[in-house]
Amino acid sequence: MSQHSVTIEVANRRLKISCPAGQESALLLAAKELNERLLKDSTTYSIKTPEQSLVMTALNLSNDLLIARKELAQEREAMQSKIDLLQTTIKQAVSTQYRKKA
Repeated sequence: MSQHSVTIEVANRRLKISCPAGQESALLLAAKELNERLLKDSTTYSIKTPEQSLVMTALNLSNDLLIARKELAQEREAMQSKIDLLQTTIKQAVSTQYRKKA
């Protein structure tokens, strides 16, 4: 897949980033989200340097990702339980119908 260069601004710094063709808008949205988080975190925490701000925001984003992964795993387990129950119910219904015809 070909790479395109996209210029983004993060923490008041312009950066030229390579990204796969067709992913430019996703990169721009990610940069926007990061800037919004940096702004929010800088007002929430007592942060002295841009580096501290970036690290704190990265940690918050990582924590959010871990929480989302855990929630997704729990949702998958719940869905699998429902699927298993449905399969059992269908098998029992088919088995009952087969016995009635026999």
